[in-house]
Amino acid sequence: MLGISYSTSIHPMNRRKFVSTMATATAVGAVAPQMFSSPLPSSPKVGVIGCGWLGKELMLSLRKEADARVVSLCDPNSNMLNEAINQLQESGGPVPKTFGDFRDMLSSDKHDIVVVATPDHWHALPAIEAMKAGADLYLEKPISVDVMEGEAILAAARKYDRVVQVNLQARSIVQNDIIRKKYLDTGRLGKIAKVQTLYYGGGWRRKKWVETAVPEFLDFDTWTGPAPKLPYLIGDNSTNWRPFMEYGNGTIGDMAVHIFDRARFLLDLGWPEAVYATGGIYVHKDATPNIADTQKAIFQYPDIEVSWEFQDWGKSPIEAQHWTDQWGIWIHGSEGSLYITHLKYIFYPKGKGEPEGSHSLSPNGALENPDFSKFNAEFDKIAHSHTRNFLEARKTRIRPISDVEQGHISSACCILANISMQLGRSVAYDPIAKAVRGDQEATELLARSYRRPWKHPDPFNV
Repeated sequence: MLGISYSTSIHPMNRRKFVSTMATATAVGAVAPQMFSSPLPSSPKVGVIGCGWLGKELMLSLRKEADARVVSLCDPNSNMLNEAINQLQESGGPVPKTFGDFRDMLSSDKHDIVVVATPDHWHALPAIEAMKAGADLYLEKPISVDVMEGEAILAAARKYDRVVQVNLQARSIVQNDIIRKKYLDTGRLGKIAKVQTLYYGGGWRRKKWVETAVPEFLDFDTWTGPAPKLPYLIGDNSTNWRPFMEYGNGTIGDMAVHIFDRARFLLDLGWPEAVYATGGIYVHKDATPNIADTQKAIFQYPDIEVSWEFQDWGKSPIEAQHWTDQWGIWIHGSEGSLYITHLKYIFYPKGKGEPEGSHSLSPNGALENPDFSKFNAEFDKIAHSHTRNFLEARKTRIRPISDVEQGHISSACCILANISMQLGRSVAYDPIAKAVRGDQEATELLARSYRRPWKHPDPFNV
């Protein structure tokens, strides 16, 4: 009855236009940030597009760190709008204007900052229009559902000279600096040749889903936007879109983007030379969700292999004290290995040396006796640090720690892994030509079809 599948009917971008405008794309990417001619307002005017959990968290973080005036909220779900209004008033903020359509919100006022925290399939168009309207942007990850959306967002950021912080908060974990100084900059790991990123979990949505009537509080046509119009399955859980490829990029786009991005950040890695992935629905064949329940991807760099491994079934091979232990990075060098999670790191030296490390929830910083009751406070500390970095970047007009180009690379690599898995072969993306080298079929999958009347953004015409 539901007939949900991952659509492969993706329109190709204009290839001749790509080639003829390569020089333009290079120039756009090279535009230097410009200083403001006048000081920024001390209490920036903020609009929030997408008022689910993350939208509300980012709204409150901006309130805390910048005394932001949240003047506009936009969501086609009136329940989400009401929850956001209540939280905003509890924080001491005034009642904002509310909208169901982001275009109405952007035309209603001059926003200094716009937060885009919609479901993934709705990131590109609001992000681009917000930047065109003059706002700096705080953008949820992954920045896009297809590669060309990401290229268009990046092109818009550079063309309109906007500061864009992508909410890849793992770049703001304090332990990153310690890890670099103790193990990476010193060469203590030796020659690094392999990096593993992994996640085990997330299978709780694997079941038969039943189509239900669209509730009165939701404008489902607006919520669907450019995505294919599927039967209504979301129910009262605003995150239930995540198990469907029509709205996102599966677990690799949802979770791997965080840890793959952190690995790139720690090791200063850019675009890989090639991406190869295998996987699919190996176990949950009778469930309604259509994202892979098993996946392995390899991102090949010169002399370094970075991989991602995921499964949401069976017993995890990792002994865990906390769920964040199932979400980590192994960095393997000739002189030892380093395991990193959101909360801890452990170095295992080659030979007979004893392991060493630190846990951010331990009273004395050691690995022993972490106090997991402090997790929420630690998470908030990371989130607020990421927000402060964005606000400082707005003042100086420098690129923030999670600049849109970095968010695009990490997001696009996860999308390329899905393309590789779909085609059953390696793909090598050229970010200058904006094509998969020597593979027209894969190139045509870089941009998905948009449901009318929405039009796919063009990175050469934003």
